[in-house]
Amino acid sequence: MEYRKIFDTIPEQFDKFRPRYSSDLFDHLIKAAGIGPQTTVLEIGPGTGQATDPILETGCTYNAIELGEHLYAKMTQKYSSHPNFHIVNDDFITHDFDNQKFDVIYSAATIQWIPEKIAFPKTLALLKPGGTFAMMYLIGDYKTPNEELYNKIQKIYDAYYKPEVPYKDMKEPFDYLHATDYGYVNLVRHDFHGKRVFDADEYVMYCGTHSDHMVIPEPYKTKFFEGLRNTVAENGNRVEFRDTYVLLMAQKP
Repeated sequence: MEYRKIFDTIPEQFDKFRPRYSSDLFDHLIKAAGIGPQTTVLEIGPGTGQATDPILETGCTYNAIELGEHLYAKMTQKYSSHPNFHIVNDDFITHDFDNQKFDVIYSAATIQWIPEKIAFPKTLALLKPGGTFAMMYLIGDYKTPNEELYNKIQKIYDAYYKPEVPYKDMKEPFDYLHATDYGYVNLVRHDFHGKRVFDADEYVMYCGTHSDHMVIPEPYKTKFFEGLRNTVAENGNRVEFRDTYVLLMAQKP
């Protein structure tokens, strides 16, 4: 299977356990990019809507392109009743947008799966002059709140985390900061903060939505997830993440 489509195998689990993004992040993006009823927006790879609701609710003309057919079906199920919602099931890399142009294009941890030599020039071409390109991703820290539990979890990784393909090899190299190498200007980073708490079962289900964890072969995979569950359950049954939501915004001249 093409690794860009691996999330398409778990649409329900993906929808329930993948993190949403900070409301403060969206407040900033909406205000800074001027998103509203007169704005045409494109979301690349929305998954099952982890970063969709706040933008859709502005009344903008919301467009999305989703590679996975099951994720596309989930998005359609959730949002098709909104008159400003439009989505296509296709590959951003090869999709012909015809004469469409957008005021804002954004991606939540998806653009990194597209080679930057395609991602940046194509988004730049699709934007109207002065348009905004926004990229967001999450940094989750579960070491700081409980270093003892973190160290115990790392022992499970040392023993059983043996994916068939390392995460770094699943996709071509991509650097968010290279946007300005392809013609974007005014690249700025903003950080926002939040917290998530999981019990043992929830933590295992969340870890099961990580692409590199999904490709751990047996017999390691079962032992890996059982080890995670047991370790958390035996150590307070609580994993706390202190999250940093990163927003990078750039403009087309």
